[in-house]
Amino acid sequence: MPIDKRWEVKAQGDSAAVTQIVSHTGISPVLANLLVQRGIDTVEKAKKFFDPQLADLHNPFLMKDMDKAVKRVEQAIERNERIMVYGDYDVDGTTAVALVYKFLRQIGHTNLMFYIPDRYTEGYGISRKGIDIAAKKGVKLVIALDCGIKAVEKVDYAKEKGVDFIICDHHLPAEEIPHAVAVLDPKRTDCTYPFDELSGCGVGFKLVQAYAQTHNIPFEKIVWLLDLLVVSIASDIVPLVDENRILAHYGLRCLNANPSEGLLSIINICKLDRANITIDDIVFKIGPRINAAGRMRMDEYDENDTPSGGYAAVKLLVEGDEAAATRFGGVIDGFNQDRKSIDRSVTQEAHDYIESHPELKARKSTVIYNPKWMKGIVGIVASRLIETYYRPTVVLTQSNGFVTGSARSIPGFDLYQAVESCSDLLENFGGHMYAAGLTMRPENVEEFTRRFNDYVEANIDPKILVPQVEIDSMLLFSDITPSFHRELNRFQPFGPGNNAPVFATKCVINEKGDAKLVGAEAEHLRMDLTQTQKPNTTIQTIAFSQPTHYEWIRSGRPIDVCYQIVENHYRGSVTTQLRIKDIKRNTNK
Repeated sequence: MPIDKRWEVKAQGDSAAVTQIVSHTGISPVLANLLVQRGIDTVEKAKKFFDPQLADLHNPFLMKDMDKAVKRVEQAIERNERIMVYGDYDVDGTTAVALVYKFLRQIGHTNLMFYIPDRYTEGYGISRKGIDIAAKKGVKLVIALDCGIKAVEKVDYAKEKGVDFIICDHHLPAEEIPHAVAVLDPKRTDCTYPFDELSGCGVGFKLVQAYAQTHNIPFEKIVWLLDLLVVSIASDIVPLVDENRILAHYGLRCLNANPSEGLLSIINICKLDRANITIDDIVFKIGPRINAAGRMRMDEYDENDTPSGGYAAVKLLVEGDEAAATRFGGVIDGFNQDRKSIDRSVTQEAHDYIESHPELKARKSTVIYNPKWMKGIVGIVASRLIETYYRPTVVLTQSNGFVTGSARSIPGFDLYQAVESCSDLLENFGGHMYAAGLTMRPENVEEFTRRFNDYVEANIDPKILVPQVEIDSMLLFSDITPSFHRELNRFQPFGPGNNAPVFATKCVINEKGDAKLVGAEAEHLRMDLTQTQKPNTTIQTIAFSQPTHYEWIRSGRPIDVCYQIVENHYRGSVTTQLRIKDIKRNTNK
């Protein structure tokens, strides 16, 4: 049974600003209002928003330590030192490694290797094992991407072994910054870079941009790397504003027009429309396949054999041979199929456990532990449980003698603070407001569960335990004209900070009574909906995971719907479709 949602219609934007934008741009008042709601409240801002320019990217040397980083890379290249490009095992980390590795290879430095730590034996971030391998293989410089900002001891350990570090991270630093050659992180308190919401791959790209700028390499020579960067931006769910919007805009162009062989293999496996790949396609299809490699257990890799683990993802992303990329893409897709099977099984086990323990269901948070669950999928399971129970959730398992897990939150509740309140019970933890990872000793699980639940109980506003749908504007179906849809598409790419608008329309019906349940388990609802208010307008719609209203709708009784407007590409034809987010039965006489 879906959770009952509350609808909240946003306050409309300043009318004078809306009027000014309408008069200068010619777009509809509804869309001009969307701009103003998003802080785009002048004609100049609107023009920049609709026409992102690479020239508006920030100077990379505004980032603290960038000059030091570029000089150390120059030195490594001049001396032909071996460079290890090191990154986290998720999408952001693997795309970052691939981007920097491909750039260094492009400028002629071949004394290179890359390294991705194993989630199960090394864990997140810079590992001693990785440093030992670097030293053994004669590496003099490690460029660490999407990790390292808290690796004070590891960087010192590397120094003892004669290995320098450049850190490119975007996570919150601790009080002490690692003693690396350079630490690039726009979230450093002593860094005045104008935009601090770059992905880890984005920070890596700024290093590439700075090096290219120093050596008079035209931007056109590095723009081809943006297909990797947009995959990172979309998958890491960073705000799609400022630099990220510009980089994602041009990254999507690259991904649609001329993707690298590795990404092309995934695009083909997903059967995506080659000319219309969107942020949603990355989030739901491309990203999960890359992520799956790092989630699965791996043996020691052999560079001459079929790769596995996060290493496989980078191997795919840097591959220049189409046939090899196709083969590696198949391996990655296999990981994803395995991941989905395990994910479904564990989610069902967790769901059954909660349902059989009424005291768990009654709480305002969920902490659930099973030492047999796979470490790599507990974050996904936490997100799945929130879909059902909608409350802060921690899913724990056991790995290498410790209990480790992932936590996920709901909008409006600071999960990081909740985890931090139990820090004396934890070996380590990290994350942000809505997601965190944590490790503890097995004997602390019971006390952690009690204290985490108590913290949530004492600090959560009961109102936010009911999911909210934010509606940008009420709309008539007759307003959804081809020109309206064309102008709406100019708001893309959508994502945090620039979410796809949600509209609501009241009192619509399935006039012909031809609503259908579709999907493998008849879990989705497809229907044509008609608003009979003149002019009478009918639009095709799809409601995912909302089968409970089927009989009501099919009988022709009225409903209110909130939805996003999307394009449905099918067998060469393109139609406007409403992706329904929620349905309410309209019982007004």
